[in-house]
Amino acid sequence: LQFLYFIGNTHTKKGGGGGMSEVITLHIGQAGCQIGNACWELLCWEHGLRANGCADPDDDEDYRLSTFFSDLGTGKYSPRSVYVDLEPTVIDEVRTGTYRHLFHPDNLISGKEDAANNYSRGYSTVGKEFKDVTMDRIRRLTEDCTSLQGFMIFNAIGGGTGSGLGSLLLERLSVEYGPKKLKFGFAVYPSPNISTAVVEPYNSVLAGHSLLEHTDVTVMLDNEAIYNIARRNLDVEKPTYLNLNRLVAQVVSSVTASLRFEGALNATLNDIQTNLIPYPRIHFLLSSYAPIISPEKAYFERQTVQKITKAVFDPSAMMASCDPRHGKYMACCLMYRGDVLPSEVNASVAAIKGIRRIEFVNWVPTGFKCGINYMPPPAIPGGDLARMQRSLCMLSNTNAVAEVFARIDHKFDLLYSKRAFVHWYVGEGIDEGAFSEAREDMAALEKDYEGDHNCHCCCDGEEDVEEY
Repeated sequence: LQFLYFIGNTHTKKGGGGGMSEVITLHIGQAGCQIGNACWELLCWEHGLRANGCADPDDDEDYRLSTFFSDLGTGKYSPRSVYVDLEPTVIDEVRTGTYRHLFHPDNLISGKEDAANNYSRGYSTVGKEFKDVTMDRIRRLTEDCTSLQGFMIFNAIGGGTGSGLGSLLLERLSVEYGPKKLKFGFAVYPSPNISTAVVEPYNSVLAGHSLLEHTDVTVMLDNEAIYNIARRNLDVEKPTYLNLNRLVAQVVSSVTASLRFEGALNATLNDIQTNLIPYPRIHFLLSSYAPIISPEKAYFERQTVQKITKAVFDPSAMMASCDPRHGKYMACCLMYRGDVLPSEVNASVAAIKGIRRIEFVNWVPTGFKCGINYMPPPAIPGGDLARMQRSLCMLSNTNAVAEVFARIDHKFDLLYSKRAFVHWYVGEGIDEGAFSEAREDMAALEKDYEGDHNCHCCCDGEEDVEEY
């Protein structure tokens, strides 16, 4: 077995891997803002910050707050974050809620009329009015950074604001910051059986076109899959969006742990991109997390490194409705936290490679990127998730995600064959040709995932040279 992750320095300074790196988060639309609320709740708890942004005097640890928070020099910290929504309800809850004194008021941007589940309203008409003010706030945040690593973007691509305004802002980020600043997306995709809008397929295909062009990494989420995880593992009979978003927040915390805390092996955002994305277009990842267990059960179960490693490969643990057994893995990033030894990681990865149903493409000889962070996983007091000694978050790139795109594209084709609802989009300024262009791009992406690259990379050397 070959393991590349022991090469390099295994000692890191307190506060995280590498030099100082900042991340700016952008929460777009209702879903993006509500996921943001859960993330900032967890990050504040993790860093010992009170709801007003002041450091807890009982917490004397000097972890790297600067990754996500700006130091205001008065003992108070403010998130490097922008919330934007075209209607005021969700952001008004932030303005009046528990964390109302945490955020800079100018970074909470809301309008008076929503996008009405219409991509075109978010992209062309209503959303366009918020483009300049949002980019101005992002620009101010970047000027306060000494070494900006990139942006994390949270949105749902089935709604109007998340898809339309999300696409518009991604395009502007690409223009202003180019490829040097990583754009790391957490996108909520439409669920297979639960729908919140009739026109979700249109919004998803149009926004998917932008995610393909303007994000470097996109983690796919869907409410139905996370709902089933919460109901099955946490014994929550009727999970709310808060229950679901707190699980997503654990993934976000684990993905960024190396930037903020010390560990034996680093796995930064750039490391994830380098090791998981074999081609620029193939950047849509699945996520899973373990252990997800309620406090009542936690006392009766031993969560070993090998057990949680096996758990994250369970198809039912995936936070998107997709079965990895229907495809092959190209690469996996395993981010361990807490009481974990490199020797245990070695043994666990070796055991995974011996499981027949977990298949890897034959043109990636190693397949695993591993990170170990010493900080145990956090748990919100009174929440549904138990506090554990160790945890594991996996991001994986598998060609099985073509299922998700095929499902959305099929629903798009059913609607578009009758040109149903198209007039609402054309009436708000989008050209009908954009539908065909986006659909063609998604069809090409399906083919990319279904094996075109596999065939290309498995050719013998002489054919490769001639083709090149």
